[in-house]
Amino acid sequence: MIATFRPWFDGRSRREKWLILAMIGLAAVTLVWGLSRPIAEALSSARQRNADAAIRLAQTRAQVDAVRALRRTRPEAAAGPIEAIVRQSAGAAGLTLDSVAPEGAKLHVHINSARGGALLAWIGGLEGQGVLVDRLAITDSGNRTVAADITFRTTVA
Repeated sequence: MIATFRPWFDGRSRREKWLILAMIGLAAVTLVWGLSRPIAEALSSARQRNADAAIRLAQTRAQVDAVRALRRTRPEAAAGPIEAIVRQSAGAAGLTLDSVAPEGAKLHVHINSARGGALLAWIGGLEGQGVLVDRLAITDSGNRTVAADITFRTTVA
């Protein structure tokens, strides 16, 4: 192939030869730059996606470890009948249970008036005793108190 172009190139003037060589050089630089630029951008994008994926992986692993820790430290099973535990702890917390209705293995409780913080602290204390909230509906009573409908269940040992 070079043998074909050699006589043609030799037939050109010195000025034309320099222009042709400059044109070939510029074409090579343009070709190299035109290929390397998208490759460099693709590599940069891949590095960024890899870094984002590594962060998401670390966050997911931390969440999995937190769930495993919760499973290891889940509350003990209730030490007695759920109704007795709920009534006794409500009395100790100063809450008045307006209605208590057993529903099989669950217990439905209605409280007409309680302080929000005291109610949630009481519920948190019950969880430590093996009594968990199955359903909870809290509404504002308008006088800095709340009303609550709660369904409790015991933990499965």
